[in-house]
Amino acid sequence: MFEPAEIGNTVDKQTYRAESPKVREALLSVQRRMQERGLAVCVIIGGVEGAGKSETLNVLLEWMDARGLQTHALRDPTDEERDRPFMWRYWRMLPPKGRMGMFLGSWYTDPIQDLFQGCARAEVDLTLDRIIDFERMLHAEKNAGHQGLAAPV
Repeated sequence: MFEPAEIGNTVDKQTYRAESPKVREALLSVQRRMQERGLAVCVIIGGVEGAGKSETLNVLLEWMDARGLQTHALRDPTDEERDRPFMWRYWRMLPPKGRMGMFLGSWYTDPIQDLFQGCARAEVDLTLDRIIDFERMLHAEKNAGHQGLAAPV
């Protein structure tokens, strides 16, 4: 269900130019099949500052059919988002069936930052448990074929 991208692999410019049309065609094909089957997909683009997140998103937006994409550039939570359960922020941005949500930022960012900023390990673990529960809910809803999701608590 969750697939990481390979990191550290590079190709020369000639190979990139030769392979790009094939990759773009494959992406469009996958996007069409996803839409035909009524699947909702979340693409999470995360990483440290300067890792190329925006560039990756820009290439995907250029190569894919933008009519089936929703993009979300995540910044600091608003007051409304802070007043709600942690995963509510992401839950309300989930794409409907047949669409793809592109998240420039990740729900994993906060607990990782909290860990390195000295937050209590128990608090970080609780946040990670909520994330796991959220992802399990997403998977269960997909398998159940439901049209909507209950709000996370």
